[in-house]
Amino acid sequence: MPQAKNKTVETTDSVLQFIDTVMDETKRKDSLRLVEILQTETGFEPRMWGASIIGFGSYHYHYDSGREGDAPLIGFSPRKKELVLYLAHDFDGREDMLREFGKHKSGKACIYVKKLADIDENILRKLISASLNWTRKKYPD
Repeated sequence: MPQAKNKTVETTDSVLQFIDTVMDETKRKDSLRLVEILQTETGFEPRMWGASIIGFGSYHYHYDSGREGDAPLIGFSPRKKELVLYLAHDFDGREDMLREFGKHKSGKACIYVKKLADIDENILRKLISASLNWTRKKYPD
C-alpha cells in the first residue's frame, strides 16, 4: 500500500511575504523577532513549509509504522489565536524549562503563546537548543 504524501512540505514561498499577511500587528512583529531568534539559534535560513509554517533546517524521519518524510528541525506558525512553536516533545528537561517559560499552553510537540512579551526569551533559546540536539540525535543524517 503506498504511503500517503505529507501535506506540509518545504516550499519556495517567501517567508517575509507570508509574515506581511499576518493581520495582527503584535503577532507580525513577534513573527519577525522569532525569525531572528530561530535563525540565530539554529544557523538555518527560514523556509516556508506548507502555507503557514516557518521552518528552520530539516530532517528525515522514519517511524516504526513505516511512515517517513521530511520536517523542519524547528518551526513556528503565527496562527489567528496564538503563535505556535514546533519543537521536539520528549527531550530531557522540557517540562522543567516550560515551568520557567512564562505564559503558554503546550501540546505534545506544540507550544502556544499569545505574544513574545509573555515568555522568557532565554528559556526559549534553551528550548530551541535542547530540541535541536534531541532531534539531531534521534534522526542523524
